[in-house]
Amino acid sequence: MSRVYEALRGVIVWGQLPPGTRIAERAVAERMGVSRTPVRSAMHRLQQEGFITAVGHAREQRLIVAPVTQADGRELFLVVGHLEGLAARLAAGLPATRRKDLVRRMRELNREMAAESRRGGDTSRIFDLDLAFHRAYVEDVAGPRLLALHDAIKPQTERYARLYISVLVDELSTSVKEHESIARAILGGDGAVAQSAVETNWRNAAERLTRTIALHGERGGWHAWTPLRNKSGISKTR
Repeated sequence: MSRVYEALRGVIVWGQLPPGTRIAERAVAERMGVSRTPVRSAMHRLQQEGFITAVGHAREQRLIVAPVTQADGRELFLVVGHLEGLAARLAAGLPATRRKDLVRRMRELNREMAAESRRGGDTSRIFDLDLAFHRAYVEDVAGPRLLALHDAIKPQTERYARLYISVLVDELSTSVKEHESIARAILGGDGAVAQSAVETNWRNAAERLTRTIALHGERGGWHAWTPLRNKSGISKTR
């Protein structure tokens, strides 16, 4: 990945460029001290991956950081659930010794999550532990195609989780229990149960996310970029 792409994706995922923010190629190039060519390439890739989107028509078209919505968040979570479910199924098929080592690591991370939650720990730390838990069984077994798909989509779920993490952690105890179900199935070598447990975890996370967004609102909504026409008939943007 290019330096420009990594930098832009990072500030979007971490919320430093909030949903709905306009992104101008020239401004990014000047800010990063590079030519517009690598910026154009990076923005094209980010648009393909769903981090950036075009709004408006013809001369009015602008590129913005993609809004976060209930429908989009739910779809992303379910897609990642299917990908990670396949990885968990593969992990359950590993030799017993490898499964044991993998599950030991998963359970260590899950215990740390539970402990951080009980003491009202840093939400960023909790988020990182959750990422590490899922990454443990994905990266240990997934092939290059599965990893490529996962790496392209998973960061988009991170953007949602980071934006709403302070609310989502209130239901962390449920996630901890679901994580243990995943670990137990992998340890037992039951691929079907492991896959189902992962998909259930992400499906429930999708439901929690959509409820949270419904309560606290979508961000960077499309309506903010709906072209309007003034009395002279010239389009403008809200």
